[in-house]
Amino acid sequence: MEVPARSPDGSEQCPQGRELVASSTGSTLCMSSSRSESVWTSSTPRSRWDIYRKPLVVVAVGVAVFVFGVVITSLACFLKEHKKVYKMSGPAFLSLGLMLLVCGLVWIPIIRKKQKQRQKSQFLQSLKSFFFNR
Repeated sequence: MEVPARSPDGSEQCPQGRELVASSTGSTLCMSSSRSESVWTSSTPRSRWDIYRKPLVVVAVGVAVFVFGVVITSLACFLKEHKKVYKMSGPAFLSLGLMLLVCGLVWIPIIRKKQKQRQKSQFLQSLKSFFFNR
């Protein structure tokens, strides 16, 4: 059974499977990869739904909130009772929905760019391993 690595002062423990890097000060740092890095560097192919699910959900929620804001704002024009409530909450839902919609629409090109970078990186890694592992 392996004992988890400790820093020189004994206060920190690094979980198994993580790299230890010695810094210039002599202490040991625990490098951990974030979840987003592991998603982009995994070798298993993922479906388009797995890749674009989150931004599409954000876009769909944004559209729904935006439409709800349009309905609430239009109620302020037609109904006389509670007019102040409709005038205040309608634009709030409009802006929230528009914000979610824009965030989701901007997220999609970012994912496409990361996909292209990942493909380039895998290609360069295969070239490097081909030439240097001879």
